[in-house]
Amino acid sequence: MPGLIGKKIGMTSVFGADGKNIPCTVIECGPCVVTQIKTVEKDGYSAIQLGFLPKKEKHTTKAEAGHFKAAGVQPMTHLVEFSGFDEEHKLGDTITVELFKENSFVDVVGTSKGKGFQGVVKRHGFGGVGQKTHGQDDRLRAPGSVGACSYPSRVFPGLRMAGHMGSERVTTQNLQVLKVIPEYNLIMVKGSVPGCKNSIVCINK
Repeated sequence: MPGLIGKKIGMTSVFGADGKNIPCTVIECGPCVVTQIKTVEKDGYSAIQLGFLPKKEKHTTKAEAGHFKAAGVQPMTHLVEFSGFDEEHKLGDTITVELFKENSFVDVVGTSKGKGFQGVVKRHGFGGVGQKTHGQDDRLRAPGSVGACSYPSRVFPGLRMAGHMGSERVTTQNLQVLKVIPEYNLIMVKGSVPGCKNSIVCINK
């Protein structure tokens, strides 16, 4: 589906027409540059590769430099492929936030905040067991039993246990576009999107 690469600026709130306070996320969306065009004849599928945020040539590898030179554009920090654009695009074309319209709906893909190693209460919402009675004072946030004894003599795969939490690819669907500010390349969407401030997200129609 068509879309753009953006950077999450942060959250704020706006007042709707009915006077309600609506929480929203501000995203710097584009401008993105077309760095490669993939076709069914050559690549087996149709897509457009977009680049976002220019970077210095000294931070670019030779392979990347050749890729951008063939497209006739300066090196870019982030590259993402999108498909389904209505209009034709050429190498070097710039696509701006005007791709999106107010009151339309978008999907936002990002990387969630990393929480490190967490227990089952925070990671899976376990309620904890028991109280501090009869000598039990260190098992309040423990997961409890993780399996039977002699049979099946193992822990089943997928059992909810403590472990690494966050830092995963997350998609938030059907977010309403509240406002588009083309002069500042900003888009405001209703609700929250995954990731921390200044993290890279993909906004899909």
